[in-house]
Amino acid sequence: MTKIIVIGGGAGGLELATKLGRTLGRKGRAKVTLVDRKASHLWKPLLHEVATGSLDEGVDAISYRAHAKNHYFDFQLGSLSGIDRDNKTIKLAALHDDEDGELLMPERELSYDILVMAIGSTSNDFNTEGVRDNCIFLDSPEQARRFRNEMNNEFLKLHAKSGNGKVDIAIVGGGATGVELSAELHNAIKELHNYGFQDLDSSKLNVTLVEAGERILPALPPRISGAAQQELIKLGVNVRTATMVVKAEEDGLVTKDGDKIPAQIIVWAAGIKAPDFLKDIAGLETNHINQLVVKSTLQATRDEDIFVIGDCAACEQPDGTMVPPRAQSAHQMASRCFSNIVAKVTDRELKPYIYKDHGSLVSLSRFSTVGSLMGNLTRGSMMVEGRLARVVYISLYRMHQIALHGVIKTGLMIVVSRINRVLRPSLKLH
Repeated sequence: MTKIIVIGGGAGGLELATKLGRTLGRKGRAKVTLVDRKASHLWKPLLHEVATGSLDEGVDAISYRAHAKNHYFDFQLGSLSGIDRDNKTIKLAALHDDEDGELLMPERELSYDILVMAIGSTSNDFNTEGVRDNCIFLDSPEQARRFRNEMNNEFLKLHAKSGNGKVDIAIVGGGATGVELSAELHNAIKELHNYGFQDLDSSKLNVTLVEAGERILPALPPRISGAAQQELIKLGVNVRTATMVVKAEEDGLVTKDGDKIPAQIIVWAAGIKAPDFLKDIAGLETNHINQLVVKSTLQATRDEDIFVIGDCAACEQPDGTMVPPRAQSAHQMASRCFSNIVAKVTDRELKPYIYKDHGSLVSLSRFSTVGSLMGNLTRGSMMVEGRLARVVYISLYRMHQIALHGVIKTGLMIVVSRINRVLRPSLKLH
């Protein structure tokens, strides 16, 4: 059987492994293995809701091992440490217990015929002084939980002072992550009275969103960007555009103009890059942010047996633009990569991947969303706001769930999720 290994169980990687397992794996035509350093999957665009406690990740997280068993592929827990292209093997680092450092699993080696890199991205601090030591990067469930715990602790301290003062939170980066977190914070804070903190409300929260560019959400048209900014201001968010951060300190941010933005909690969401260990890994071609450069077929430029999808792929389109690091890109890449792997296994011609922009949507707390739909599918973009946009925003996640579970199981999961929201408070304090 053809041995196919997918490294990374994010939006693209898990969808790809699931499709390969349901087809080639189920028919015994390939042995499909998914490798990830975590035991479960959570859709990355949901992390801002995990951070604020608005989402119970226990309901939405997917166990890789259980999902693999149900969809005819294998799962290996581990972190990629090397690729031997000559012998077609990958090396997984030894696995240790986080608590006491005990060795759980020694270093392993897996062989492949086709390798797919779907490792995703991490936050890019642009080598800004103090960011690594003093900021939270909202790029994993662990970081989201860290943010939630630190925020809850700050409010507990404030409550102990009889509610005198405020909790200052600074968010660097006016892209989708920074904007959505800013809005979700004010939505989540309203739930604190469920825990007996009636004196703690939105007036006790001071959120500052800092963007180096002239406007937030630069990927969206100016009208939508402006509408989102006005919505944030209504929520009480202090939006500072054209403000460059040069240093992050324990108690706040220092701007290029010498201003100090005070903050007990700082979130850095100003950009992305592929993980550092990918730079020049196994002699593969990479760009300035460590992404693996691919041909139009999503194959690495220096190895046709290695495919790359998602945020870690540098994929140039016919018009010279690069495919943006979005969930919809990963979803589309997974579909094209699946078709091309099947074509490669059956000796058929591989087809190029063409990115289709279906628009951009940004969630501004639970009941408000703004964005543009259709993208390049029409001559212009259709601007949407409010509840209609919210419905479309949620449908993007439903599409991801359907790709993994099918229509019937996804419907059941929606029912369970809604029952959960009714039976328990949406904000959990730990």
